[in-house]
Amino acid sequence: MLKWAIIFAVISLITGLMGFRGVAGVTGTIAKVLFAIFLILFLIALLAVIGVFHIL
Repeated sequence: MLKWAIIFAVISLITGLMGFRGVAGVTGTIAKVLFAIFLILFLIALLAVIGVFHIL
């Protein structure tokens, strides 16, 4: 997930530099959404691991 967020962010930067603002905006939004999903899943996994080891 993080890999795809980085890829879309790089595409957004490149297309923004080339002047394609529409494509840059769309890919930037996709990168933000993917990064947010990554953070939420990461925090859920982290809390699950902390919960499992706290019980032991």
